[in-house]
Amino acid sequence: MRDAGLERAIDAAGGVAELARKIGISQPSVSNWNKVPAQRVIAVEAATGISRDNLRPDLYSEPLHAEAPIDSVDVARAQEYLLLATLLSAAPSKKLLDQLAALTADATPLGRAHAALAESAANAVAATVEREYFDLFTGLGRGELLPYASYYLTGFLNERPLSRLRADLAASGIERIANNSEPEDHAAILCEIMAGFAGGRFPAPFDTQRAFFGKHVAPWMGRLFVDIERAESAVFYRAVGALGRAFVEIETEAFTFAN
Repeated sequence: MRDAGLERAIDAAGGVAELARKIGISQPSVSNWNKVPAQRVIAVEAATGISRDNLRPDLYSEPLHAEAPIDSVDVARAQEYLLLATLLSAAPSKKLLDQLAALTADATPLGRAHAALAESAANAVAATVEREYFDLFTGLGRGELLPYASYYLTGFLNERPLSRLRADLAASGIERIANNSEPEDHAAILCEIMAGFAGGRFPAPFDTQRAFFGKHVAPWMGRLFVDIERAESAVFYRAVGALGRAFVEIETEAFTFAN
């Protein structure tokens, strides 16, 4: 029996087949779900507009009594990482595009990137962006870009950067989801992990966060976002690339100069 979150996602997508198509997996896989698998929550949220706390309240609802308050800067960092994770994991739904179009901005580099993303979202058509995402990251055989650390650092998939990442995740107590076919060095997964660190979902001292970023994010993800900005298929995602590039630059500087 399907839980309420999965039922809402299927209804929002227009059926099981449409949900499967939107997130790039087979229809039988979705048909066998009783609830949205943890590793698919971000993609389903992006594809349907149903928030993650509605899809999997057992994973994403806030605890009644937080152990310690999270610094407002870290809250903002977690939100930025989650936004990038959402946009890298699946094409945004119309609902998410509408939310992005309402983003507020300021005169900082990150604020200007938000303004550009809001403008791009306001002019975007969900079906067109879905095709754009397919061309960029999926394609027939492969997309224009391969958003994996192993590929950017070695030129091949599933290489040593992935094995190093898996060792560090195990050391931090972050387990691989069973039956998840997506390698953990996908940019969306790394952004979600960094959001977990920043937001306190994965408790870790600052030095651990800095080491993780320096080893698994900084060496390559900025280049990925530059490539997204310059990609032939990118229209809406050009603004996503600009936002990601600006944010990685800010994170790199912050981790470099932090005491």
